Amino acid sequence: MDNEIDQENSLLKNIASSDLSSAGENGEAVKKLLSELDGLSYKVKIALEDVSTLLDLDALESLYLGKKSKLTEIKRELGGLDFDARRIVGGKLNDLRQDLSGIFKIKRESLQKDELQKQLAEDICDITEITETDLYGHLHLVSQIRRELEDIFLGLGYEIAEGNEAESDWYNFTALNIDPDHPARTMQDSFYLDLGSDNSLLLRTHTSPVQIHLLERGKFPIYAVCPGRVYRRDTADPRHLPVFHQIEGLVVDKGITFADLRGTVEVFIQAIFGSKTRTRLRPGYFPFTEPSAEFDITCVICQGSGCRTCSGQGWVELGGCGLVHPKVLEATKVDTDIYSGFAFGFGIDRLAIMRHNIFDIRALIENDIRFLTQF
Repeated sequence: MDNEIDQENSLLKNIASSDLSSAGENGEAVKKLLSELDGLSYKVKIALEDVSTLLDLDALESLYLGKKSKLTEIKRELGGLDFDARRIVGGKLNDLRQDLSGIFKIKRESLQKDELQKQLAEDICDITEITETDLYGHLHLVSQIRRELEDIFLGLGYEIAEGNEAESDWYNFTALNIDPDHPARTMQDSFYLDLGSDNSLLLRTHTSPVQIHLLERGKFPIYAVCPGRVYRRDTADPRHLPVFHQIEGLVVDKGITFADLRGTVEVFIQAIFGSKTRTRLRPGYFPFTEPSAEFDITCVICQGSGCRTCSGQGWVELGGCGLVHPKVLEATKVDTDIYSGFAFGFGIDRLAIMRHNIFDIRALIENDIRFLTQF
C-alpha cells in the first residue's frame, strides 16, 4: 500500500512541475489545485497509519472521498476554469479518486481479516473441559426425522427446497386452486398478518407455496421435497398442534403418471418404517391435485392385525397425494400439453409419534428432558 501511495505522490509532483502552457490563462490555478491533490495523497498515507478499526476507516474514507471532502471541493472549482485547465485537473482528480478508493479497499480487506482472526481466537472453545458426567445435547426427534427424510429423497435424486413461512394469499391458496369460499381461507384455520393494505399475508398453512415458487422458476424437470414449519388455528390435542412440521414432494416432468406416484410412496414409506410395512391409497379430495388420494400404512403397533390405535382397522392414515391439478400448472404458466406431475405431503411430527409409539403429539413440545433424552 505504501508503494502505491509513493508512486501517486511522485506522479503528482511531476505533473505539478511540468509545463502547464496547455492550461491557458488558468495555469497558476492548475498548479495550485494539483498541489492540493498532491497534499491530499500524502495526508491519506499518514492518516491510514493510525487507523486500526473499520469504524475509523469509514470515517477517514468519508473525510477524503465523501460529499464534503476536499476532492469534492476541488471538483466544484473546476467550473471556474477554462476547458484545457478542467481537462488537466479533472483527469488527475479522477485518477486520484480511483487510486484512493483502491487504497481504502486494500486497507479495509486487511482490517476485516484481522477482525475475523481476532473473533475466531475469542470464540475458541476448549472441548476438553467437557466431562463424561455432563449432559450432552442432541437434535430434537422431529429434526432427526426431517433429516432422515431429506437423506432418503436426496438418495432418490430430489432437491431440498425451502421457502418463506409468511406467504401471500395467492401463493398459499389461489395458485393452488383453492376457491375464495373454501373453508381453509377462513380465520378459523389460518393466521393472517396485520400487514399491507389488504391484509392478504398469512402464516403458511402448508409447505405447498414452495411448490408454486418452484413451478414459477420454470426449470424442468422438477424433483423436489419441501420440508418446513406450518401454522393452523388448531387446538392442541393428542393428535394436533397449531404449529407443526410438514414435508411435501413435487415431481413435474414429461410423461408422469399415477403409477410413478404409487411407486414413490411405497419406496419412501418402506425406507422409513421398514420393508414389512405396506401402503395403500384411498380416494380423496384436494383442490390442488386430481385425481387425489390419501395414503395409509399398516399400523406400527399391531402390524396390521388391528388394535385400539388403528381402531381395529390395521391401517393408519399418514398423508395425502395426487396428480398435480392442471389449473395449478396453468396458474404458473406451465404447458400442460408437455408436462404433468404428482405431489404428496404428510406431517413430520405425526410420522415421529407413529414411528416411536408416542401416544400424545404434545409431548414433542413440552421440553420434558426425560422424554427428549430417549431419542
